Amino acid sequence: MSKLLTNFFNPTKSQIRTKIIKHRGFIPRTDKVPLQVPENLKQVQAELKAAKLPENEYLMHADFFNVHNLFTVTDLFNARIHYGHREGTLDDRMKPYIFGKRMGHIIFDLDKTALYLRKALNFAAHTAYRDGLILFVGRNPQCTNLIENTAKECEEFAHARMWRKGLFTNSVMQFREVTRLPDLCIFLNTLNDVLLPHDGIKESAKMMIPTIGVVDSNCNPSLITYPIPGNDDSQVSIEFYCNIFKQAILRGKQKAKEDAEKRKKPANIASSQTAEENVEKIAVKSSQ
Repeated sequence: MSKLLTNFFNPTKSQIRTKIIKHRGFIPRTDKVPLQVPENLKQVQAELKAAKLPENEYLMHADFFNVHNLFTVTDLFNARIHYGHREGTLDDRMKPYIFGKRMGHIIFDLDKTALYLRKALNFAAHTAYRDGLILFVGRNPQCTNLIENTAKECEEFAHARMWRKGLFTNSVMQFREVTRLPDLCIFLNTLNDVLLPHDGIKESAKMMIPTIGVVDSNCNPSLITYPIPGNDDSQVSIEFYCNIFKQAILRGKQKAKEDAEKRKKPANIASSQTAEENVEKIAVKSSQ
């Protein structure tokens, strides 16, 4: 009897939810519809592999832009990427990326950092190859000039100032017109001045914008598409991140220019051949 009374006066969340749904006239679904896979899925995959478009070849390749040779684990160590914060500031979601502790400070596993960093560089190179807009975001006042100069050198954009709320989610009111949002955001600092999550990360997740973020030991990597575990406070580490991301973006753009020139060459050859044929026809007619 006591159990019945406790269940009656203290219902669970699922019981409350079913009561509200039934009160509104809806019947809760109990069946689970399986994911419907197209019948011609294998045919589509075979056509993509058979197509000789360079974009398909690049996507099938694990590391087409060779971003793995941009750095080594020794370079990460020299850039002080392995330094974390003190033990008491560790976020539980960062435990898989931790190697250990030394003298009260957290040490990152640089092998895992290198793996995640190469994935992020590969994605950045693909975005640059497809002419996507890339936005560098930082909040450290000491690195404002560095971040903006890096964006200028690779002909991209930067936002190293205070983030206004609604910059992505309410861009029409912020810019007074319809504005194209970035295709990729690279966060060199995922926390703001008061050690709270950066507002740009939440807005990027709401607008489904892919993000690359350097997450320190006191950060939350959940909302970041490509997290990079490592130090985000020292000047040396920020310079290292800016340098390698700039190289990856420039590699993608250089490859896009090369492919564009290759596509123009057959068209120029065909146009020159047709021009020569027209000249010969005119010469034949004039001789007659």
